[in-house]
Amino acid sequence: MSTPTRDDVRRAPKVLLHDHLDGGLRPQTIIDLAADCGHELPATDAASLGRWFVESADSGSLERYLETFDHTVAVMQTGPAITRVARECVEDMVADGVVYAEVRYAPEQHVEQGLTLDEVVAAVQEGFDQGTAAAGGRVVVRQLLTAMRHQARSMEIAELAIAWRDRGVAGFDIAGAEAGYPPTRHLDAFEYLQRENAHFTIHAGEAFGLPSIWQAIQWCGAARLGHGVRIVDDITVNDDGSVELGRLAAYVRDRRIPLEMCPRSNIQTGAAASIAEHPIGLLTRLRFRVTVNTDNRLMSETTMTDEMFGLVEAFGYTLEDLRWFTINAMKSAFLPFDERLAIINDVVKPGYAALISER
Repeated sequence: MSTPTRDDVRRAPKVLLHDHLDGGLRPQTIIDLAADCGHELPATDAASLGRWFVESADSGSLERYLETFDHTVAVMQTGPAITRVARECVEDMVADGVVYAEVRYAPEQHVEQGLTLDEVVAAVQEGFDQGTAAAGGRVVVRQLLTAMRHQARSMEIAELAIAWRDRGVAGFDIAGAEAGYPPTRHLDAFEYLQRENAHFTIHAGEAFGLPSIWQAIQWCGAARLGHGVRIVDDITVNDDGSVELGRLAAYVRDRRIPLEMCPRSNIQTGAAASIAEHPIGLLTRLRFRVTVNTDNRLMSETTMTDEMFGLVEAFGYTLEDLRWFTINAMKSAFLPFDERLAIINDVVKPGYAALISER
């Protein structure tokens, strides 16, 4: 089992569960849309603007990191602008070898110029439909509707997700600062979603620790954990190499609760010092339900190929390991079982088998 090349990883079928629409715009698109709406940007050419986004996200300053989203959200306030961003998102996924993706965003952040929440979702869906049609069926993309945890619109967004669930929306999420805004503030929304037999994930265990993960799972009923990296705080690695799992970590592993891990993003936010030191290595070795994701492709200057090849370089993972991550993600998708199985058996496994046979 030889180490795959970057080209092998690029060609491999990939599944992406944690990607923010407003964190993945092309720099040139931001410039074009800013000119249309009169929004002032920190740079006026694509290369400089792209560098500004990455440097701001790398700065270690939360204020500068959050400022990056002020610019992307500002240019996504009209139907045509949102549709363009969504279409280009799908085009970029296809170029990256992604065969299934769930892309999240907060509809409530795109109504400043008069769009209704329904119109925002419709504009995103139009873009996704255009992109997938142009790809000739090579990719399936679904929406995740996000509520901001520091706001009070989670029930409204949950109801929106139910209204659209047979029209392209796969599930619900909450995002934003964890500290001071526990998921239990939105318990009514999560209980509503459970009564409606709906899927949802929760950002938890990224900037905040085990209490955030515990509340997300045990109080709110999250099917997946957005990031979940701090679950390692409940794992002890002894001097002799043996490992002990606390009750919460054991529960997460036993129940196969998926971890939507985003290595490069975690380094930017300080959750890990480097890819080699990222908890994904330990969690993979312990066979948690680990998935690999991009989070914010613009701010982290990343793709699924970058994320996976970074793990190959750091941990020596093989194509078989990358296949394991990919099947983990597809098993965890908010898609009907038969559709998940079809993508695994008809796309993922044959794609990796072809690559492995070339080695």
